[in-house]
Parts: sequence; structure tokens; C-alpha cells
Amino acid sequence: MTLGAGPERARIEIESRDKYGILWLAGIRHVNLAQHCLKTFGESDRPRVDRAAKRQTVLLPAESPPVAWYLCALPIPWSWERNAHLAFEYAPGQTWEGDALVPGLGVRLHNAQPITGWGEHSIPAEEPLRQARLFRTCRNWQFGWWLRKNRNVPVAPAPAPPFEKQPGVTQLTFGD
Repeated sequence: MTLGAGPERARIEIESRDKYGILWLAGIRHVNLAQHCLKTFGESDRPRVDRAAKRQTVLLPAESPPVAWYLCALPIPWSWERNAHLAFEYAPGQTWEGDALVPGLGVRLHNAQPITGWGEHSIPAEEPLRQARLFRTCRNWQFGWWLRKNRNVPVAPAPAPPFEKQPGVTQLTFGD
């Protein structure tokens, strides 16, 4: 299904009632559960959002939609309890309006719907990183685990290794 054909193109309207030091939107195609925060989502789609704007509308790309979208905002001053998070997915004909977990960030979704039911309970009990507070309390990481378990989202591909000079190989150079 193509996200965005004609009137079915998904969009998100964001109303910031608080000040945010960080505000981003990620289209998730795979997860990297060895990382937390934004890196949980590997190389994600990143449409431009303006953390200083009081109101903004973001049209989501029409071609090759991701499995899910994730909105994250960290307030100034930072407070874990006031961090705003909203996971959502493409849903033709659906609209939703509400807060992104906290009252400071209002959202209206068009042709999309929130994904609910994830949280710390989404992390497998046997996962060793669950013991690390930075991972366990990271809502992005919690949602990454939910996606892996409930939507079978693939693991992010490993990054290409940096170039290393091989023994016995001479680098070609051009003379002056």
C-alpha cells in the first residue's frame, strides 16, 4: 500500500505548548536493540520538524512507507516525566487527536493512528540490557522491543566497517 496517494496521504500536526530542546520524528524500518534513544531505530526516515515552532504540519512521505513513526520531544528544562512520545502508523481514513504522552505536546494525526500497549513490559525479562537504567527507561527502546516482538521488524543492518589500510597494499597517489 502506498502511503500518501492523493487524499490518503498521512500528516501530523504538532502543537508545542512547552519549550523543547529536542524534537524529532522518525520513520522506523528496522531496530537496533543494542542502542537506546534515537539510535534504537537505526537509519530511520527523518522528515524535518522545527523544535521552536509553536504549530507545524508535517506531510509524511508517500513512497515506501516505514513500519511505524515515532515522535519524541524532550522539554527545557529536561524532565523524564515530561518527555513527549507518540508511536503511530499509517491508517487510511483515520484521524486522532490528543497529547503525545504528556500535556505539553498536542498532536493531530490524519490517515494515521497511535500505536498503544507498549512500555517497559515490552522488554523481555531475560534481556541483559534491561538491567541498565538508560535502556530500561528509554521509551524509544521500549517501543523498539514492542515492534520486534509484535511486528517482527527486522534488526538494523550493521554499519559498514571503516576503511583500514591492508598490510602490503600501497595507496596510489598522483604526482604534482
